Amino acid sequence: MRTWLGYAKREQNDRMIDLNPAQVLALGFSGIILLGALLLDLPIASKSFESVGFINALFTATSAVCVTGLVVVDTATHWTLFGQSVILILIQIGGLGFMTMATMFALVVGKKISLKSRLVMQEALSHQNISGVVRVTINVLIMTFSLEALGAILLSTRFIPEFGFGRGLFLSIFHSVSAFCNAGFDLMGNFTSLTAYVADPVVNFTVMGLIVTGGLGFTILSDIVTKRDFKTLQLNTKLAVTVTTVLIAIGTAFFFLVEYSNPDTLGHLSLLEKLQAALFQSITPRTAGFNTLPTDKLTMSSLLMTMVLMFIGGSPASTAGGIKTTTFGLIIFNIGSVIGGYEETVMFKRRVSQILISRALALMSLALALVIMVTMILSFNERDLGFMELLFETVSAFGTVGLSTGITSSLNDVSKLVIAVTMFFGRLGPMTLVMALARRQSMNRALVRYPESKVNVG
Repeated sequence: MRTWLGYAKREQNDRMIDLNPAQVLALGFSGIILLGALLLDLPIASKSFESVGFINALFTATSAVCVTGLVVVDTATHWTLFGQSVILILIQIGGLGFMTMATMFALVVGKKISLKSRLVMQEALSHQNISGVVRVTINVLIMTFSLEALGAILLSTRFIPEFGFGRGLFLSIFHSVSAFCNAGFDLMGNFTSLTAYVADPVVNFTVMGLIVTGGLGFTILSDIVTKRDFKTLQLNTKLAVTVTTVLIAIGTAFFFLVEYSNPDTLGHLSLLEKLQAALFQSITPRTAGFNTLPTDKLTMSSLLMTMVLMFIGGSPASTAGGIKTTTFGLIIFNIGSVIGGYEETVMFKRRVSQILISRALALMSLALALVIMVTMILSFNERDLGFMELLFETVSAFGTVGLSTGITSSLNDVSKLVIAVTMFFGRLGPMTLVMALARRQSMNRALVRYPESKVNVG
């Protein structure tokens, strides 16, 4: 009997060891989401002291852990302090990654970090090798909590005078964490987000700064802080910073021109306030989800531009979603090389492997396929809602953004589950797909090369 139990235990351990890092991350996030859903489903989490319903609790937990911000009930008016605190903790875990949080607790209690945990941490942080991954994780924690603390202090100069010390401090911490983690959850009530602060430079620039730093990613921020000279930065950092800067500039100019005379958005603001609001509207689709302009009042052109920015998202190893700035940058530089008649893709005087280009194109194609498939399902399931609203909701879920035209709460249970799965894929999908492609390529390296033929393209 003892021998059989020992054998069964070894078999269980072997199955756990066989899990690759991508599977461990997926299961870890799934477990956190399920635990969060159970807590939010408790009557103590709702101000009505009634269960919100497991589907709504699951949707909210998924949105928080996947740092999206889509909500089916108003975060400020529906949830108690307990429920809001659970959401805040889920956002922090989702933003940092559950392995980073687990490492923090292990270090606090003095537990040794196993080799398996280091491998998962390496994948989660997109670190090049396993050496020094624990040190990188510690730096990530220090950087995150420092920036969130700074953001909370700046926001408290506005929120404490308005809401009192206790409530104002909690609002400052909540919105600072939500902004840095690119979550988009807010406690302003009535689904208004930060529209009341459209003209407030302190709130705007604090939130925008947190969104950008969180969306750049820990690896890129560390490279910038360490080297401080653009010429000496890693190619990955140069590409991410360049694409981020260009997208913000193009988005700001676009929203400023298109919404300039719209009385429901920029029309009633002064010139400086219009520039500030346009800048915020350009930054927030990078998977943040806050808005100072009412999303449902934007023109169709602005909604389309917002979807493009949401689809691209932030940078790798960050709190952001989307296909990532580096993926988009690789594709753009590759298009430029093809148009220019070059056989190789070159950026910043560096040649890029064709394998990376192929992965970037495959990743974008798979992301587009997912968005199309989910939109088709929602269109069939929600026949009373418009196509543009459903497409916007899908892209927002995939990009883990949280912006909405206001239809989230009206979705039926099936559609909520579909959107929840889309948020989960958006948070883990791109990273997992890239790792899967990398493994398959190394495993399926052909021993026999077939004759090459040509196919007409275009």
